[in-house]
Amino acid sequence: MEMSDLKVPIIAIVIGEGSSGGALAIGVGDKVLMLENAIYSILSPEGYASILWKDSSRAEEAAEKMKLTAKDLLKLGVIDEVLKEPNGNAKTDVEKMSEVMKKKIISITKELQALDANELIENRYQKFRNM
Repeated sequence: MEMSDLKVPIIAIVIGEGSSGGALAIGVGDKVLMLENAIYSILSPEGYASILWKDSSRAEEAAEKMKLTAKDLLKLGVIDEVLKEPNGNAKTDVEKMSEVMKKKIISITKELQALDANELIENRYQKFRNM
């Protein structure tokens, strides 16, 4: 709730597994990006399976239903962009992945700085409501 009223741009990048309460906070970002192999949800697949079926061993099935991949979340409008990972895995070239993220952060920051604080907050509010 506090983040939603910040008068400065909020850029979030999910680089691995974003879940639980932190996932909710990330969701209020003006721009939310994900690495192509990251996952993002408010609950882990194991937790979802335990609650829904009382069987955490069904985590893989739960993950499919939860739509927590970057591709799914982009299609659903939960995130704004998917960042392609070098050689299909960010760990294979951390420097290159860092450079991609740095360029993206600079570009988005310039774009968001063009908005005044009230416009930034209203856009953020509308984006979150649309989700």
